[in-house]
Amino acid sequence: MIAYPEIDPVVVALGPLKVHWYGLMYLLAFGSAWWLGKRRAQVAGAPIKPAEVDDLIFYGAMGVVLGGRFGSVLFYNFDTFLADPLYLLKIWEGGMSFHGGFIGVLVAMEWYRRKLNCHFFQLTDFIAPLVPLGIAAGRFGNFINAELWGAPSTVPWAMKLSCEQFPADRFIDFAGPLCYSARHPSQLYEMLLEGFVLFAALWIISSKPKPVMMVSGYFLMLYGIARTSVEFIRLPDAHIGYLMQTDWLTKGIVLSVPMILAGLIIIAYARRAGSNATIS
Repeated sequence: MIAYPEIDPVVVALGPLKVHWYGLMYLLAFGSAWWLGKRRAQVAGAPIKPAEVDDLIFYGAMGVVLGGRFGSVLFYNFDTFLADPLYLLKIWEGGMSFHGGFIGVLVAMEWYRRKLNCHFFQLTDFIAPLVPLGIAAGRFGNFINAELWGAPSTVPWAMKLSCEQFPADRFIDFAGPLCYSARHPSQLYEMLLEGFVLFAALWIISSKPKPVMMVSGYFLMLYGIARTSVEFIRLPDAHIGYLMQTDWLTKGIVLSVPMILAGLIIIAYARRAGSNATIS
């Protein structure tokens, strides 16, 4: 087993101003999307021009931040919101949801594509390969923040934690002797699967002309599979727990399985409309 490296989540503090690693991971995510977007915009048939990528990333960033916050509150902290509606605005207390950010980006892309006068799925096909490296950066931020740990494990790379670092009220089983057990570093699994593996798959898939919607469908399907796979060993938050009196069903699975189904449907539809193929 490996001792968890105690990384200070604050990179630098200048009086009341603090720069957090998690915030830097978001900047890295947007920066990587911008760089990849500039490259993809140079491909013949791309729905946007290189000069338009700047606005694309701005709209996407707003969708991620606003949607991620709304999703975190509505999907994972709705009771807190009902008791204190102003909790939605307390962004300094943390809380971001991938699924909320995903919905936020879709809304932002629908808004932006009207300025471009292009098909919605042409734009989502374009941005799909830009997203996974940003997800990888976010998951590494989760690791630095000691969030989203997995179940106890004896694999050689399991990480040893301490009760002082990780109080029981943050995790569903961090109490008693389990507090000191080695655990799956589920954040790193997600960084690998949702980030690097998904990026490689989508970049290869989108490297040749595909029917409109297909790349978007593969993103939905592959992300859903990656997230659901890790959810089986990732612990739910203590205030949510497992759903429907099971010891395995999590909110993440409930939100990710529909992505798999939607992806399969979109891929099948795109294949049937394959005669209208275009650069994704």
